[in-house]
Amino acid sequence: MIFSEKHQLIRKLVRDFAEKEFTQELLDELEETGEFNWEIHRKMAAAGFMGTKIPREYGGQGSDYLSYAIMIEELARISPVLSIYANTSNSLGGGPLLFAGTEEQLKKYLIPAATGEKILVFALTEPGAGSDAGGVTTTAIPDGDYFVLNGRKTFISGAPMADYCIIFARTDLTQKGSRGISAFIVDMKLPGVSLGKDEDKMGIRGYPTCDVILEDVRVHKSDLLGELNRGFQNAMKTLDGGRLGVAAQSCGIGQACLDEAVKYAKERKQFGRRIADFQGISFMIADMAAELAAAKELTYNAAVLKDMNSKDAPVACSIAKYYASEMCNRLAYKAVQIHGGYGYIKDYRVERLYRDARIMTIYEGTSQVQQMVISASLLK
Repeated sequence: MIFSEKHQLIRKLVRDFAEKEFTQELLDELEETGEFNWEIHRKMAAAGFMGTKIPREYGGQGSDYLSYAIMIEELARISPVLSIYANTSNSLGGGPLLFAGTEEQLKKYLIPAATGEKILVFALTEPGAGSDAGGVTTTAIPDGDYFVLNGRKTFISGAPMADYCIIFARTDLTQKGSRGISAFIVDMKLPGVSLGKDEDKMGIRGYPTCDVILEDVRVHKSDLLGELNRGFQNAMKTLDGGRLGVAAQSCGIGQACLDEAVKYAKERKQFGRRIADFQGISFMIADMAAELAAAKELTYNAAVLKDMNSKDAPVACSIAKYYASEMCNRLAYKAVQIHGGYGYIKDYRVERLYRDARIMTIYEGTSQVQQMVISASLLK
């Protein structure tokens, strides 16, 4: 894709920020502790990253989806973990509000999320409802001016430090599947809200994840998000944009894997010459470059279709997410292979990239779910 001067400038600005601020010391700290770093969060917020595609009237930058994809890609190239810091408010956190929020809700909840003052997260997944998102069993029963919520959400990224959480709960118990589900904005300080233990994750360490438990939580009817019993549609629209973000993250990881593989292949010598001079290695690198280029084009195309509000955008996002997430796992595999035994050692960056890449084919819709979406669009 040929980028406009505006998009070239956005790429340069984000890349310069990431290369300067995402220090090795910071990345090692995130990996070692697994804890959220508020200092870099504030720096990223000050740079405007938390509100890149949120409209200016709600505290954001008002940029387009292509700018958003470029930002996430460049941040993930240096740190997949820190790319999520900027992604949440622009994607799963802010998305439901942008699609269905009232003016009052947008001003109350979206503005502080876009400016980084508050953290807003998304809670759809449950212990028994992962890929089958319509299997939600959390309930929200009306009681006067309130709904009483009971249930458990699992694998909720950002929950340990969240101020608010978009909770999807069943409001019509007579309906099955995706029908009868509504969305609510839940203050995490409300009585009855508690958290499970922080998950000890394989990768993406430094962006905590845990369960959210709801026990007789009273949520005012003013915090019903969108239409009653139509929250599932809001969730699916949000995940559509979220898949674009994961595709961009995957491209960033893929670029990092390629960069590390090229660098190491030029430096490492065996049999008296660089391993880059062996056809077995050089062809692996050629394959990596070709796959990465294809994934980037799919991702940028999906972003442009989103900006056009094209009817083809949802499937394009699924295709981009499916291909790019699988691509970055293949590139991480090859990057480790090129490094040989050193690639298996934590001192080398590719070891961390290999672990971080693994979640890309799982969260925000597994690769198998994307195959279902893509094939359904062709076979209906």
